[in-house]
Order: sequence, then C-alpha cells, then structure tokens
Amino acid sequence: MKRILFIISVALLLGCNSDSTDNANANFSENGQGGSLARFVLTNNYLYTVDNFGLNVFNLLDPEQPVKVNSIPVGFDIETLFNYKEYLYIGSQNGMFIYSISNPELPTYLSDVQHFTACDPVVANNTHAFVTLYADVGCGNTINILETYDVTDVLNPVLISTRNLSRPIGMALYGNYLFVCDDEVKIFDISDAENSTLVNAIDKNAFDAIIQGNLLILIGDHGLFQYEVNPNNIQDISYLSTVSF
Repeated sequence: MKRILFIISVALLLGCNSDSTDNANANFSENGQGGSLARFVLTNNYLYTVDNFGLNVFNLLDPEQPVKVNSIPVGFDIETLFNYKEYLYIGSQNGMFIYSISNPELPTYLSDVQHFTACDPVVANNTHAFVTLYADVGCGNTINILETYDVTDVLNPVLISTRNLSRPIGMALYGNYLFVCDDEVKIFDISDAENSTLVNAIDKNAFDAIIQGNLLILIGDHGLFQYEVNPNNIQDISYLSTVSF
C-alpha cells in the first residue's frame, strides 16, 4: 500500500507540472508522468486505469466531474499500465498486451505476448518494449530477467533478447538508455537493443524510476531520490524521506 500511494503522489505531482502545448484550451494537464509500476495514465484529457481484469477509461474534459466512458476486459492478474504515443502497454502476471488509443474512448486490442508467471512492468519506445519479470510474493515464480521485444510491428511483437538479473522491478527510458531498478539501478545502452550493454549503475535501492526531461526520480521504500540525468555521470540533486504508514 505504501508503494502504491507514493507512486500515485509522484505521478500526480509530475502531471500537474507538465505543459500542455497541443491544446491551449485544455482544462486539465495534457499528460501525466508515472513510473513503470503505475496502474493509471493521464493523456489528452483522458485517464486510463487498470484493475485486476481490465482497462477503464475516464473523460476528464471537466476535471471536477470525471466521467467513466468505457470498461474493457483484458485478462487476469493485470498489474501495470504504460503509455507511449497512441499505444497502451499493459503488463500482467502472464503477459504483455498492446492497445491502440487512436480513438481515446475506445481502446482497441492490437496484440499480446505470453510469458512465465511473474510480476511484469513494461516500458516502450518507437521500436522496442522492455519487460522485467521478477520473483515476488504472489507472483508465482522465481524468475528474474529483462526481456526485450521488437515492437516495430505492434501487431506482432517479437522477443529478441533476455538478460538474467538479480531482482529487476521498475524501469525508465532516456533516449538510448534504459534504467532498471535491480539490486542497484543499472543503466543499459540500448542503441543496439538486441545486444544491450551495461554502462553505469547507481548504488541505490529503488523499486521504480521516472524520467521527466533531464530529471531522474528514483522511488524506494524509504524515500525519493532526484538526479540530473547523464547516463555516464549521474549528478545527485536531492533526497526526500517518506513517512512510514
């Protein structure tokens, strides 16, 4: 519960600070910024959320009176939600699902991939999706790996590489770099995504990462760490301790 509340607070804070450039008359922040463990996404006056079984859509044109406009069954043990452009990447304990939101009130199923039962955050860019499978209480397995999928054709994701890690959880993308919260925060050069290379690491115990502009936020059980993003020379900015619930 503590992790969930903290992730929600950080995502809402970053969403409130984001700029709206495409719609000058928007009543609500155009895009929110959550981590890879988020269960909701804010984009273009819509809020998308996942529960254990499906995807829910809320119209936020009037943010004081949200309207639920759709509820779509997806599968079982749904855990995470990530937005990239017109796509939603949904992580479950059994696989990854890709939906189009070109029609924002009617998300459309495009494809899915199945994997070993494990906890499953997802992040993506134009060409690749990255999935961490990790062992946790209730996730049903002891596997700890990073999977890379080619999603150039979103209708046919292809697994192109796997990497064994210690306990990978949350992730964030910064250009050609992938930050993975493992036993430390590992930074991979993914310019050749099929053959990613470890280029740096941050000695912090974190379970999720958020990057906005040149700011890296690491979220851990005991606080929030902020850094200036430079994959080869990480600069510490600040630390905010959290109160235990």
